[in-house]
Amino acid sequence: MVVTGATGNVGTSLVRALAADPAVGPVLGLARREPVLEVPGVEWAAVDLSRDGDVPRLDRCLAGADAVVHLAWRFGPTHDPAATWETNVLGTVRVLDAVAAARVPVLVCASSVGAYSPGPGGGAPVSEEWPTHGWPGAAYTREKAYVERLLDVFERDRPQTRVVRMRPAFLFKEEAASEQRRIFAGRFVPGQLFRPELLPLLPEPGLRFQVLHTEDAADAYVRAVLRDVRGAFNLAAEPVVDAELLGGLFDARPVRVPAGAVRGALAAAWHLRLAPADPGLFDALRRLPLMSTERARRELEWEPAATSVEALEAFLRGVRSGAGDGTAPLAGRRAA
Repeated sequence: MVVTGATGNVGTSLVRALAADPAVGPVLGLARREPVLEVPGVEWAAVDLSRDGDVPRLDRCLAGADAVVHLAWRFGPTHDPAATWETNVLGTVRVLDAVAAARVPVLVCASSVGAYSPGPGGGAPVSEEWPTHGWPGAAYTREKAYVERLLDVFERDRPQTRVVRMRPAFLFKEEAASEQRRIFAGRFVPGQLFRPELLPLLPEPGLRFQVLHTEDAADAYVRAVLRDVRGAFNLAAEPVVDAELLGGLFDARPVRVPAGAVRGALAAAWHLRLAPADPGLFDALRRLPLMSTERARRELEWEPAATSVEALEAFLRGVRSGAGDGTAPLAGRRAA
């Protein structure tokens, strides 16, 4: 079993879950940098999917694998979309070529709610049949949609390979909170600012979205590896996150603000390099559909153990305490 992107938010949870499952053999975790993290039953190898020079090493790692889970993804630098394209899109091409060359029978690939086209009017949840053309204004959503097209071609040309696409909502766990703070808020925004007593009013631009605890996503991945299933699976927890839910988490009163004003502030901070998150992500978030998870519950017999509130509470605990894990992406406060 080989897992790319094994030192990130999902990867660290997944390799632990795979190694603990008696139905799974040895696990090899691939990442740009080998971690200090020790997980019984897991070995590590350094492979940079953005480099053609690492392709021979990738080929050796996949030789004889009974399954590959492709998680590797780079969120930044958002000011250099060519850099993320090299890892996220061309890196996926390199993985698909290596899977084909090694004749790996199972490929499970991380997609995302971000791959979906804007949702229907009225906010009805969409199934896995909803179009996956992303939102053109954000590199993240463009790249997720492009990877979906790569998988379409791979499935057409290699029907003997069982391909599964996982489309989770936003994923949170305590150990990944410091990484997510750096990615979206910036390295210099202290986690203590996320304390309820500092937010008596919560600016709210009318967002509704879904989240999931990372451990529940890892459980779904394991089930997708071990069961004879194909195609896409939506993953999300209940309830849907909205202003009322967020206000309860922060013990703050939601105050509706114009979405354009929020976007303008985010764009100004991004252009001044004060915030790492591209304002196009905010545009995409406003348009994301809600997802139905009926197929995952039926065919994977999967049920989230944590609610969306519990997933967000885990994130807030982690960001306030500077939590992390023993990998470079998930480094906590001391390395932040």
